[in-house]
Amino acid sequence: MAFNRVCILFLVAAAMSFPIMSSATEFIVGDDSGWTLGFDYQAWAEGKNFQVGDKIVFKYLEGAHTVFKVNGTGFQNCIKPPANEALTSGNDTIVLATAGRKWYICGVGSHCDMGQKLAITVQAPALALSPNMPPSPSPTPLSGKPYPPKVADKRPFLMNPHWW
Repeated sequence: MAFNRVCILFLVAAAMSFPIMSSATEFIVGDDSGWTLGFDYQAWAEGKNFQVGDKIVFKYLEGAHTVFKVNGTGFQNCIKPPANEALTSGNDTIVLATAGRKWYICGVGSHCDMGQKLAITVQAPALALSPNMPPSPSPTPLSGKPYPPKVADKRPFLMNPHWW
C-alpha cells in the first residue's frame, strides 16, 4: 500500500515538472475581410478567446492603412501616437505578450473615427491539461481512508530475516 502511495506521489511530481504545452493561436483580424473600413471589429472579436502567446495579424493593402497600439483613451478618442510607432507592412503580426485589455486603431485619415479600431481582452495562460491527458489523481489515499492514517492503523516495520 505504501509503495502505491510513493508511486503516485512520484508520478504526480514528475508530471508537474513538465511545462504545460499549449499551442498559440493566430488570429487574422477581420478574417477574410482583413483590416479595412466598413467592418465591425468588435463583433469579430466577441466570443474569441485571446490568450497570452497568441498572435493577431493585421492584413491590408500596404499604404492603405496603418496599425497603432494605443491605450483606452487613444482608442475612445482616436488619438494617433507618433507616426514612427505605426505598423505599415500590410501584414503586421503582434504577439500578445501580456494579459489585459489591448487597443488598436488605424492611423490613416479619419479611418479610426469611421470605426477601424479593435479592442480585445487577452487572458493569462490557462493551467489546463491537454484534452488527451488524464486528470490529476486525487490526494486521498487509495484505501479511501482519511490521510494521514490513524494511530491504530500504524504497524511497526517488520523485516523478514530471510530477505536475501
